[in-house]
Amino acid sequence: MKKITIPNTELEISAMGLGTVDAGVRWGKEASEADSMYGTFFDLGGNLIDCAHVYADWQVVDGRQETARAERVTGDWLQRTGNRDKIVLMTKGGHPVYTHPAMDLHINRCTKADMRGDLEGSLRILRTDYIDIYFYHRDDPRIPVEDMVETMMDFVREGKIRYFTLSNWSAERQKAADAYCAKMGYRGSVADQALLNLGSKYMNPLEDDTLVYVKGDLYDYHRENRNSMMMPYMGNASGFFHIYCAKGEEAVKGHPYATEKNLAMAARIPELTKKYDCAVTNIVLGYFTQEAFPCVPLYGPMNEASIVEAAKTFDIAFDNEDYVF
Repeated sequence: MKKITIPNTELEISAMGLGTVDAGVRWGKEASEADSMYGTFFDLGGNLIDCAHVYADWQVVDGRQETARAERVTGDWLQRTGNRDKIVLMTKGGHPVYTHPAMDLHINRCTKADMRGDLEGSLRILRTDYIDIYFYHRDDPRIPVEDMVETMMDFVREGKIRYFTLSNWSAERQKAADAYCAKMGYRGSVADQALLNLGSKYMNPLEDDTLVYVKGDLYDYHRENRNSMMMPYMGNASGFFHIYCAKGEEAVKGHPYATEKNLAMAARIPELTKKYDCAVTNIVLGYFTQEAFPCVPLYGPMNEASIVEAAKTFDIAFDNEDYVF
């Protein structure tokens, strides 16, 4: 897999990150299966692994609800293989608590105490001394950006993280953080995780209104600011294009992506798979290679074959016109 250097850092990352939201749930419950999944990604040249302290707290597996399951599965693999120094490891803190009986995604946990507790928990479970790229998983506009940046810079100074980053922050708040970092001489946020994919421009909003979409001001922010690498989540558009191509329009009725524009794009995908002799996954991920700014999508695989298939995307020379709709 091709490598991309994040500007003004020494971080060289693979063109696609391995998303671990399903680690220990759909895959990785057994050590041998986890080794195959992570190993396949690694053997293909992948070195960017994306976790979060809450992945997948909402899932009950074999009658058990485990917190930080994905970090545990990832940490197990890193320990078994000794590959920690070959991996650019990302994780996130500050997300609302999924296991609370009255769980509310609007109750942010972005205070310094919250972030320190999550980070130290992540370090322990991942069995590492440092995180390469550490995210605020959510924002809390009630907290001044100066305080939030200084929390992260304390972690940098302590050697617990190398770089800090943001997820689900507005353009306005990111710009404010950038301005403060410039004033203080800090590197500032090196990446941004938000919702962006082939169909996100025309989709209907999802139920979770705490998610931030790369549209409008945030889209313009990334087009003008290459210092923050866009790392889109939900890159496969919740399977919309795959379902349409496999089962037709009837199968996607009621889907958040089932709008007139997206249905028109979905109808073109079989033609594009023939044009490039590739899979639907490659067309969907290929969108990111034609964006107006650099993107490193985070891909959540189903099995080893899906990793191999997705990795082929970055060897295909797509045409920007393929994605004009």
